[in-house]
Amino acid sequence: MAKKTAPAPARKANAAFMKPVTPDAALAAVVGSAPLPRTELTKKLWDYIKKNGLQNPKAKTEIIADDKLKAVFNGKAKVTMFEMTKLVSGHVSA
Repeated sequence: MAKKTAPAPARKANAAFMKPVTPDAALAAVVGSAPLPRTELTKKLWDYIKKNGLQNPKAKTEIIADDKLKAVFNGKAKVTMFEMTKLVSGHVSA
């Protein structure tokens, strides 16, 4: 007879991701200046990218920077979504 296992406990959100961070001036031009959790910041950044059609249709992992995003991407015209996460981290303070 098979033993019944208890349901897995619900995953807790990582406290580090939920702690509000403050965007600097360059990032605030895209997501606003109010402190917000990293998860929300990333969501707003993607909303901006999609609203302005800045995702490369041929390579979905590539983001094409407009003037506001170039300031966040340290002047780069294109970055990958993985590179974007790293670059955005340099524009927030805890």
